[in-house]
Amino acid sequence: MTLLIRHSLLLMFLCAILGFLFPSASMALFPFLPFVLFSLMTLTLLGIDQVKLMERLSRLNIWLYTAFHSLVLMLLVGVIGWLLGFSIELGLASVAIAATGSLFATPAIVRALDFDVMQAMAMTIATTLSLPIVIVLTLLVYQTEAIELDWVGYCYRLMIFIFGPMLFSYCIHKAVPKVVLNRFLSKITPYTIFLVFAFPFGLIGGYRTLFDQAPWIAFNYFLIATGLCFLFFGLSYCVYRRKGAAFAITAAITSGNRNVLLTYTIAGSLLGPAFLPLAGAIQLPTYLLPVISRWMSNRAKKQEE
Repeated sequence: MTLLIRHSLLLMFLCAILGFLFPSASMALFPFLPFVLFSLMTLTLLGIDQVKLMERLSRLNIWLYTAFHSLVLMLLVGVIGWLLGFSIELGLASVAIAATGSLFATPAIVRALDFDVMQAMAMTIATTLSLPIVIVLTLLVYQTEAIELDWVGYCYRLMIFIFGPMLFSYCIHKAVPKVVLNRFLSKITPYTIFLVFAFPFGLIGGYRTLFDQAPWIAFNYFLIATGLCFLFFGLSYCVYRRKGAAFAITAAITSGNRNVLLTYTIAGSLLGPAFLPLAGAIQLPTYLLPVISRWMSNRAKKQEE
């Protein structure tokens, strides 16, 4: 078990490959991902002091990062798409991914690298809360039809996946003695990373379907998705490098991981026909980034010694 935890970042990437190789199993897991998501958020938040988390969310640098994560990268992706001659559908899909908040699995990935989980959690929540606003901006630019976002559904999901786990964690911290809770968390926290394995495996099955039907189109989507993923990761790392390697890698991981499933749930068909194939194609590069992050982290630690 210890060996699996040690190599968990590589295993996440392998899960994406397995999901591509076994699309039926991948699509069978897909409906259960919201339950996995809730469990992951709850266990992650249980290990975080809620007062400190709210204090971190009140900091200006978190919201400046959020503006960079969405607005700046949206503008950059839109300009690149225009220069490369993307169609309206592909341009909309690309900018919508740039508008997407960070994956809820990000704090667990950051914990596996021994970085600041609180920082990653604050960034994840802030980018998720900004999602409805930036998605509206995206649709205003790329679509002329009336915008009818599922606000009730979005608020419902916020309550379940953000405020619900936060409230549950707060109540547990108040009701359970700190010594007992810390003993429980010390035993279970290292294993929360295994819940992350479900996401790359369960989200890529739809992309495999496109690959079987039109392999050349699927390959083009993969190239674009890979370019987007590494653009988000690399640019974020460069922008925040002056704050130190740990902060820069945390920002890069948070920016590279995109919760495309939540974005699609909110905006649905308004995102156009290119969004879902692009969202599936981005799974492989997304879960390759933590492997690269591990290498970067080890290299940074050696340079500091």
